This record gives sequence, C-alpha cells and structure tokens, in this order.
Amino acid sequence: MDTVVFGKGLVLGIAIAAPLGPIGALCINRTLERGFWAGVAGGLGTAIADGVYALMAAAGFTALGAVLGWIELPLQVFGGFFLIYLGIKGLKPRPQVSAASVDARGLLSTTAATFLLTIANPATILSFAAIFAGLGLAAGQGSATAALLVAGVFLGSLGWWFFLSGLVSLLRTRLPDGFSAVVGRVSAIILIAFGLTALLHSLFAVL
Repeated sequence: MDTVVFGKGLVLGIAIAAPLGPIGALCINRTLERGFWAGVAGGLGTAIADGVYALMAAAGFTALGAVLGWIELPLQVFGGFFLIYLGIKGLKPRPQVSAASVDARGLLSTTAATFLLTIANPATILSFAAIFAGLGLAAGQGSATAALLVAGVFLGSLGWWFFLSGLVSLLRTRLPDGFSAVVGRVSAIILIAFGLTALLHSLFAVL
C-alpha cells in the first residue's frame, strides 16, 4: 500500500510540474544560457514549493483523520471531479507564455526566487487537498504514509525538471513548438485518469 501511495505521489508530481508555464520557460532559458544545472536550479524552487504545499495538505488530513473519516466518500467524489476539471482545463489550447522574470544569477538565488514565485500562490494548498482527497488519501493515513506521498510529489516534480533541463541541454536548442502541447495533453490525461479512478472507487464503495 505504501508503495502505491508513493507511486501516486510520484506520478502526480510529474503531472503537476510538466505543463510548461512561466517557470518552465525560465528553466529552458537558463539551460540554454548557462547550462544544465542552471535549468535544474530554476525548477528546484518549484519542486520544493510543491513539496511544502503537499506536506501541508497531507499533514492536515493526518491531523484530522478521525473527523474526515466520516466524510471520506464525499471528499473523494469532490476530489475526483476536481482532478477531471484540472485535466479538461489542461486539454484546452494554452496561449504562448513568457518566462518568469527573476534577477537571480547564482544557482541558490535562482532556486530561492522560483520557490518564492511558486509559494506565493496559497490557493495551491487547496488544490493539493482536493487532489489528495480524490486519490482516497483524505482519511486513515498515518504519518509514514503521508511522508511517502509528499516525497513522491517532490521527487516527481524534481525529476521532471531534471528531464526537461537535460533534454534542452542535450538538444542545445529550444524545444519544438508542439512539445509543450503534447506534454500538456499527456499531463491532462493523467489527471483525468486519476479523477475517473477516484469516482469509480466512490461508486463501488456505495454499491
């Protein structure tokens, strides 16, 4: 069970990080301008912020597990629909995005800057809470399981930034225009699949 939870967190971390927004564009630019590790540093701040918000959501569920157990099914249904909503939103064509603007030059300062950019959106914790509920993690989870989930989200997000920076570094050019669209669709399909699975589990629990 713990392995499954970690795997869900890993895939979720990748699916959340993969759509190429301003941080992704910054990561690509830094890789082209300053090399592989400069690109990774740009994504690391976002991965840490994702991990922090995932930790806050998981800690909240762990602390309130006894209470949430009474409404676990409605939470899972809501989370399932929310995942599908995120997926459908991700399938829509996205306008061209500009790279995030940061003045940082060094690796640590770049990581700090992207962390602050990502953590500045407190609504993210609500998204993680809804997603975790959809994955059936709203109640009955111990601290060790919550830690594995958070570790999976962080490592999945970080792994994506390593992959993206490595790919750009290897090609030594900007990625094809269609790359962003394909990645966005795959990420959206993963989220929809998680959402449908959550709704099916809820249905079977009722029957």
